[in-house]
Amino acid sequence: MLAIVIVLPFVTNFAANHLEAPAPDLILAQGKIAMVDDRFQVAEAIALAGERIVRVGSSREILALRGPDTRVVNLRGKLVIPGLIDSHVHPGAASMFEFDHPVPEMNSIPDVLDYVRSRARTVPEGQWIWVQQVFVTRLAEQRFPTRKELDLAAPRHPVVFSTGPDAMANSLALSLSGLTRDFEVAGSGSIERDPATGELTGMLRGGTKRHLKHKPQTDKVTEEQRQERLALLLRDYNSVGITSIADRDASAADIDRYEALRRAARLPVRVAASHSVNAADPIESVREKIGAVANHPLRANGTHELRVVGIKTYLDGGMLTGSALMRRPWGVSRIYGIDDPEYVGVRFIAADKLQEIVRCTAEAGLQFTAHSVGDGAVHALLDAYAEVGASLPIRATRPCITHCNFMSAEAIAKMAQLGVVADIQPVWLFLDGATLQKQFGDDRLEYFQPLRSLMESGVVVGGGSDHMQKLGARRAINPYDPFLGLTTTITRNARRLETPLHAEQALSRAQALAFYTRNNAYITFRESAIGSLEAGKLADLVVLDRDILECPASEIRETKVLTTLLGGKVVAGALPD
Repeated sequence: MLAIVIVLPFVTNFAANHLEAPAPDLILAQGKIAMVDDRFQVAEAIALAGERIVRVGSSREILALRGPDTRVVNLRGKLVIPGLIDSHVHPGAASMFEFDHPVPEMNSIPDVLDYVRSRARTVPEGQWIWVQQVFVTRLAEQRFPTRKELDLAAPRHPVVFSTGPDAMANSLALSLSGLTRDFEVAGSGSIERDPATGELTGMLRGGTKRHLKHKPQTDKVTEEQRQERLALLLRDYNSVGITSIADRDASAADIDRYEALRRAARLPVRVAASHSVNAADPIESVREKIGAVANHPLRANGTHELRVVGIKTYLDGGMLTGSALMRRPWGVSRIYGIDDPEYVGVRFIAADKLQEIVRCTAEAGLQFTAHSVGDGAVHALLDAYAEVGASLPIRATRPCITHCNFMSAEAIAKMAQLGVVADIQPVWLFLDGATLQKQFGDDRLEYFQPLRSLMESGVVVGGGSDHMQKLGARRAINPYDPFLGLTTTITRNARRLETPLHAEQALSRAQALAFYTRNNAYITFRESAIGSLEAGKLADLVVLDRDILECPASEIRETKVLTTLLGGKVVAGALPD
């Protein structure tokens, strides 16, 4: 049962000296305004002036503020929520993914091989063919294509099937890269060999695809085209109610591109950027990079539209590729091609180096976050935070864990103690829960995305998508439709599973809405400006076609956005007449 506090008269304190303020520009009345404030109050009307919220309350109170030029919109009972915030996206790469050709959806190995064959007919012999981020957990066969299958599909092209840090390469790709049975890997990861023959299987784990001598084609894309593609994608975010994002691996070029759009008044979302840092670089170089991020103009002088908040790096592999760092072995797996019963995944940053990077980041006053999927990575990062926090006020930097899909009761308690926040992607539960249950069993998934436990422990956790490829809220990899994410947090339903995945970790509707609004505002250091509908905050809000606080939970995923406002301006849809 959803507990709703009905707004009483003058619920939003409004000082007497504001009573003579100019009339609002816009009033939305006769609706249902989910403020998502501390008490999760629900009002009837909201008044906006310029880019700010003037007041929230009853329709009678708010309509009394109108002036001769105030536009009044009758919502006719429609629900209004704060602008939605996605805590983890990669718009730069995603917007360019299909720039030169459309990439079909691939749901099976034959789909993958058909795509490879189609590219082999299109591109010159010898040109590399990369299949990016088609996760084996989402293929009907639930496995990587083999080296032989890729050879048969494109014998005269080097082919790489790459997902996360792992990849399967065909024979020509291995040969051109000098990867033979005698090749020795330097650094993290491994190149797999057939145990009977010693020959390479083509499987490159834990980032060893870095040894592939891929020669990118000459980039003919102009900066103007990149900006246009990026703006197109960001406007599509608006269409599903997203008004703010966190770019969790932004390059210098990505940030410059956002700034160019902002200066041209073409940035339709608010952006908090975590600058990418390569932890594999020598520690001196890493320190230098962190210092440069700390001194970035958009760090010190960032606006509500665009600011740099911290850095991002990678601690382990992925759960969709079989390389996340776990505390217990993965187990022999046909799905992930694991034949070592003691295999626990891949760790990219040694403990002492991780601690030094975290310390340097905290000293610079930046938020640190690392891609940490497995519970082994989560505990490793928390250990580093605890060590640094013993001598530095790390809580003030809102240290973050990105993904943290596999957790434990101990990890949650430590996060609460240290003030660690998290960004989590519930659509992974929906898309991949059945495969993970098959791999690990139900008991081992007890603390898989344990959202209710996190919130009840006082940990601030926010929702995102990890959108990395394609435009389209449902066709993207991964889907960035927040209403699919909201539904998943409330139901814990996964496709191909008949029962919810640990229903005890489901969120209430109020918690789920906070997960995509006020919590993410806090994680990105903007809770004073966005995340809830309160007087004085920026007028980022969304009008929906249904009441997601009351409708059947299964219908939430079908929600359509009627209007999205950013700073009081319509950026998607239209206001009712």
